[in-house]
Amino acid sequence: MIVNRLKLFIPLVIFAVMAAFLWRGLSNDPSHLPSALIDKPVPEFSVPNLLASEQRVTRADIVGAPLLINVWATWCPSCRVEHPYLNTLAQKGVNIVGLNYKDEDEPAREWIDHFGNPYSTIIVDTDGRLGLDLGVYGAPETFFVDAEGIIRYKHVGVVDERVWRSKLAPLFAQYRNPDAEVAN
Repeated sequence: MIVNRLKLFIPLVIFAVMAAFLWRGLSNDPSHLPSALIDKPVPEFSVPNLLASEQRVTRADIVGAPLLINVWATWCPSCRVEHPYLNTLAQKGVNIVGLNYKDEDEPAREWIDHFGNPYSTIIVDTDGRLGLDLGVYGAPETFFVDAEGIIRYKHVGVVDERVWRSKLAPLFAQYRNPDAEVAN
């Protein structure tokens, strides 16, 4: 009889356990997704340049100074929110490489024409292979890469003034070339 009464509580216990897992998952910060590539080199690649499609861009072409690799796409609404701030950073001297992720070339070119170009180079990742090598979950994502081509930080979500000041500007200050100027 007591066993039968305890059986009545099994659904309640299962519900409580599931609710605890759901609460834990929802309380995680989505911008803090771990990356297996932190403190590892940017993977080797050879991909087209969006604005000069006959030109291939390789890892060697982008390393040599601290930079941001910004993953963006025209289908990404958050990228539209982030883009004006990237333009501001570029005007302050921040080197940003754009990785156009799983997008079509012509709409991406139109986006750049319309919203401005904060990128020193825009690499095309139509099939998402480079994004897969970088561990990209979606857009926007931004990687801080030091002068030796080592990934030091990954930010998932929009880069804005708060993210710049609290996360990215300190990394530029830590890893910058003493001859380079990067504004806070």
